[in-house]
Amino acid sequence: MNRRVLLGSFASALVAPSVLRAQEVPSNIADPTVRRNISSFYLHEWKDHFDRLGRGILLSDMNTKVLQHWTADGEMRVYPTSVPLTDELTKRGYTEVVEKRKNPSWAPTPAMRERNPEWPLIVKGGDPTNPLGTRALYLSWQYYRIHGTHDTRKIGRRSSNGCIGLYNHQIEEVYGRTPVGTQVKLI
Repeated sequence: MNRRVLLGSFASALVAPSVLRAQEVPSNIADPTVRRNISSFYLHEWKDHFDRLGRGILLSDMNTKVLQHWTADGEMRVYPTSVPLTDELTKRGYTEVVEKRKNPSWAPTPAMRERNPEWPLIVKGGDPTNPLGTRALYLSWQYYRIHGTHDTRKIGRRSSNGCIGLYNHQIEEVYGRTPVGTQVKLI
């Protein structure tokens, strides 16, 4: 046996067990200590949540961080979102779009001001520091919005104070396709 074959065999023996360990799948897939970066999500059927399409439907899934949007004619599109930091920061259930604003101004809620007294009283629309981005859909629940964000790092994460955030170019698309009166459900 020459030295090259011997070294190759020795290196293979050292590497192979680590490769095998990296490929092992835990027997308990639901183990909460195992973290996975899964880029798939579950799509819902609108009929499982609403009786009719009406003016359209927005369905936001907090677990998968996805907004599904159906227009009145049944066309459906899917958008990645940011969701609230904690379950306590948002409501779940049925609401509707009651107002739409381009370049909305933003003011922190009383609870936000209490937690963060250093925050400004208001941020004008169009300001790159405005957390509402370029468009906002106002819901019938006070202080809750589906809106854009200039901070693209937030999308796909638990990062908001209660609202549902989208990339600015995507909220602009949703805004254009969503009339006031569109049904909304946060699950």
